[in-house]
Amino acid sequence: MAVRFNTLCLLLLGLSGSVSARGLEIEGVWQQGATLIGRVEPQAQVTFAGRQVRTTGQGRFVIGLGRDAGTEAVVEVRSGGGELTRHTFAVKQRHYNIQRIDGVPARTVNPPPQSLQRIRRESALTRRARAGDLPREDFLQPFIWPLRGRITGVYGSQRYYNGEPRRPHYGIDIAAPTGTPVRAPAAGKVTLSHGDMYFSGGTLILDHGHGLSSTFIHLSEILVEPGQEVEQGQVIAAVGASGRATGPHLDWRMNWFEFRLDPQLVVGAMLPAAAPGRAAPP
Repeated sequence: MAVRFNTLCLLLLGLSGSVSARGLEIEGVWQQGATLIGRVEPQAQVTFAGRQVRTTGQGRFVIGLGRDAGTEAVVEVRSGGGELTRHTFAVKQRHYNIQRIDGVPARTVNPPPQSLQRIRRESALTRRARAGDLPREDFLQPFIWPLRGRITGVYGSQRYYNGEPRRPHYGIDIAAPTGTPVRAPAAGKVTLSHGDMYFSGGTLILDHGHGLSSTFIHLSEILVEPGQEVEQGQVIAAVGASGRATGPHLDWRMNWFEFRLDPQLVVGAMLPAAAPGRAAPP
């Protein structure tokens, strides 16, 4: 059967909501760091970022855009009859907070050589924990904040020490006292529980299915084990200042496989806690 290509250009800079195209629906905003939920016909196949994307029995799927995603993204959909449609989306570019700090002693910027082997080993553990493609459908849940507190660090920010770039910050930091409960933002399966990593200290990774995962770091205590399934809202850990942290806080990160996502785009603004006897704001 001949394969026909149809190219559809959708210029969606900053638009939200559901977008419908031929054989494809997308919910979310096409911007750097975004998590996007899609739907195709159940028998269709989806390809994005060089990967065949897992779909549910109802044709639902999730994809993500990294911090430095380019100006265009392409989703390919092959129908059950073999027709291939190529959908091109414009990706909104973001401006990140960049700080430049000079005169910092080298020993405080770079880890000592004797720690490099440990760092590489721990990095491999986290990559493996995020590489799974479980058939779980927890990613379809509306996500909730794992705790409330003052936001002290945002996704995408980056520092330059003595003119050398450090890795960008890929999560959102929420300040809270040591021991504050951390709750699962969505249901999932624990793929990593490590009490003391060099950079991140107490580290927990929760897989929400189809390559989407949450990582929680600098924890003082982890209350779940690898392989355990947890429900949304379940207490899974406690806030700490372990690893290379300057004070107690939760650093919550999200991934779609190797792509680093912005958790705040999934949960939206943090609402204030309700007063006793009153409902939380809608």
